[in-house]
Amino acid sequence: MNNWNGLLSLFIACIEFILIINLLVFAEKNKINLLIIILVALLMGYQILEFLMCTLNLNYSYMVYFSIVIISFLPPLNFYFIFKYFGIDKSYLKLIFFPSIALAIYYYFVINKFAVTACSVLYASYNYPLGWLYAIFYYLPILVVIIFLLIIKDKQKNDQEKKKANTLLGGLIFISLPVIAAFVLSIFHKYQLLEVIESVMCKFAFVYAICLSYFALMNKRILNE
Repeated sequence: MNNWNGLLSLFIACIEFILIINLLVFAEKNKINLLIIILVALLMGYQILEFLMCTLNLNYSYMVYFSIVIISFLPPLNFYFIFKYFGIDKSYLKLIFFPSIALAIYYYFVINKFAVTACSVLYASYNYPLGWLYAIFYYLPILVVIIFLLIIKDKQKNDQEKKKANTLLGGLIFISLPVIAAFVLSIFHKYQLLEVIESVMCKFAFVYAICLSYFALMNKRILNE
């Protein structure tokens, strides 16, 4: 190994693995906490793939495909868990997964168009088709969830629930900072951050994984009562 590319991803994956073990041991066994564990596991899975591609040079098309597909399920799963927890438990919520499933199926048939275009210590960049459509389906659920949490956080009946809502809201706002910065920079024709935004967001999402873990540890029947 002659460079440090991808090692940050490995470090984050290790921390997220510890978070998962911690949740499996200490968090109450319920459906919401299971969804949180899956979310953190998906974040860890992406970081492992980025490490394999950037450090071990396993940058095959199917590796990029799996990376993009994995992170495409993060916003809808987060959307589903938050709406379900805060009382909007409707069967139609599952439709939020349809765009990710449809894109995963389509991308499978054009997998040869996926490629790693650059790697560094902090990020990786990729080439894949329909990037603009992917961005819509990726960012829209995050934006809707942020708005939803802003509306309902002060309507919670006790301080514990307010703290949980604020924890999630703070984490989501934090991981949105690179996106805001990327679009501001693009106005001035600086597209470097926009080109690596998926990778950078997943690095920032390490903080959200901590927020999710805190939420899950607090999500106990006795505490909720």
